[in-house]
Amino acid sequence: MKSILGLLLLAAIWGGSFLFIRILVTDLGPILLMELRVLLGALFLCVVGGFLKQQPQLWYYKKHYLTLGCFNSALPFLLFAYAAQTLNASLLAILNSTAPFWGVLIGAIYFKDKMGKVRILGCLLGLLGVITLVWADIDVSTGYSAGTICATLGATLSYAIASHYTKLAPDCGTLNNAQGSLWGSVILIFPLLLLFPYDVTFNADTLWSVLLLGVVCTGAAYILYFKLIATMGAQSALSVTFLIPLFGMLWGYLVLDETLTYYTVVGGLLILLGVGFVTGVFSRVWHSMVVKCVST
Repeated sequence: MKSILGLLLLAAIWGGSFLFIRILVTDLGPILLMELRVLLGALFLCVVGGFLKQQPQLWYYKKHYLTLGCFNSALPFLLFAYAAQTLNASLLAILNSTAPFWGVLIGAIYFKDKMGKVRILGCLLGLLGVITLVWADIDVSTGYSAGTICATLGATLSYAIASHYTKLAPDCGTLNNAQGSLWGSVILIFPLLLLFPYDVTFNADTLWSVLLLGVVCTGAAYILYFKLIATMGAQSALSVTFLIPLFGMLWGYLVLDETLTYYTVVGGLLILLGVGFVTGVFSRVWHSMVVKCVST
């Protein structure tokens, strides 16, 4: 029961991150917002790592942390922040769930993993879901739809690349990888602040929102996720992917008064259904039910 509650809490936190991004991106701009997010998350994990006496050895593994930070934080965070300037929090959260599709495709193309009919079906359902969302929620004639949708899909592709990279990278430990990758992101994003200045609007509400995004939605969320992996296993912990869009839509509806259209719901369900087939969650649940029925 504690693991299930932890999973729901993590989904609520990560679903809320899209809400904060949508609120803050206008005041701070995508680059400064993401720099503050990764910096605060890194500082929080630095304190936690010091308390647990775990040091990431930043200089020794600098190439690893910079690579991981690029694909796991810097690039996807910036792309999502860019898209958040026009897309609502609900749609961002839904499109975030396409990461497993990219993971399967990368595994099949570069690592010769077997796709199977079920995974192919899942990819097709996910693609249909994305098309449904784009068709209904974005006016193609405005000219920004292709860029923002490609930005979000590029962000999830980056997550998938990072996931496969960690399998081949040095085993530095989950907490060290989290902290090191965030410090790598801080370094990578900083030069962009000088190249693309932005007129910042800062007030008390902005400060609290940034703190929540960096400390809770980034730093603390990493710790909770790693704890769930330890208690539930990696595959079960990945089921949080199903819940994030639901909380993203809920927060967007409650806080930002975003409209949940019929196409948003249908497209979101198609993506989640596709993720279920791609990740094998449905197969495992079905197998578990059959085993229980036979044993009784």
